[in-house]
Amino acid sequence: MVKYESWVERQVREAIERGEFDNLPGAGKPIPGINGREDPNWWIKGFLERQQLPMPLPTSLALRREIAELQETLADVTDEATVREIVRNLNHRIVDVHRQPDGPRLDVRPLNIDKAVAEWRRSKLL
Repeated sequence: MVKYESWVERQVREAIERGEFDNLPGAGKPIPGINGREDPNWWIKGFLERQQLPMPLPTSLALRREIAELQETLADVTDEATVREIVRNLNHRIVDVHRQPDGPRLDVRPLNIDKAVAEWRRSKLL
């Protein structure tokens, strides 16, 4: 029986013969994360970990964080129109999450735009 060797197989065989796979880092060690494959999202979690990216939050939790950090976000804004636009956009997303929940319940009402602008002005005076 004649054995057929594809181009790829030949490339791998020749690389093995040249010793290109000898002494690779991690040789003889288990593949990291291979035991977590029962989780359907194992690949994305591994990617985020390798790239040192934060795990994305459900929209409702991300909005809670954004609301808590609003004054920090507005600290670099230089004009009132932009402040109003940022708060208006945030309020729009808050209303959307109330209409179509994504993750834990969001127990926050839309923000008062005038109050947010007043707090922004006050922080600019300090």
